[in-house]
Amino acid sequence: MREKITADMKAAMKAGESEKVGALRLIMSALKDREIEARGTGKELTADDQLALLQKMIKSRQESLDIYEKNARPELAAKERAEIETISAYLPAQLSEEEAAEAVKAAIAEVGASSIKDMGKVVAALKAKYTGRMDFAKASGLVKAALGA
Repeated sequence: MREKITADMKAAMKAGESEKVGALRLIMSALKDREIEARGTGKELTADDQLALLQKMIKSRQESLDIYEKNARPELAAKERAEIETISAYLPAQLSEEEAAEAVKAAIAEVGASSIKDMGKVVAALKAKYTGRMDFAKASGLVKAALGA
């Protein structure tokens, strides 16, 4: 992923896309920080870790976007939207609502969940299979509904 981001950053620099360059630098910086952190614990950064980091970055920008829109700051909201779009380009396609509901049903069946007490097991199974492809905040709501909470 790092090589692709570097190549995209060079292309954006040549094209004079300063906002995209800034967003790509943020991604590179976050990845480098996470790699250094992982090295300190003796682990290596996996592809799933990278996807989770990108999702976290998008979630953070989405929260900022909501705040800017509520406070009538369209210029800042536009910047956040552009960063979200740039970061999203490095994530796999997100599951649709129907696909997410099917994935939740499959995970419940897989772990044999029968009550809300099993929610953690179901979400862990989903994270193992769908990191980077599913919004787990929404998935938690689907799991609760499916388990009858």
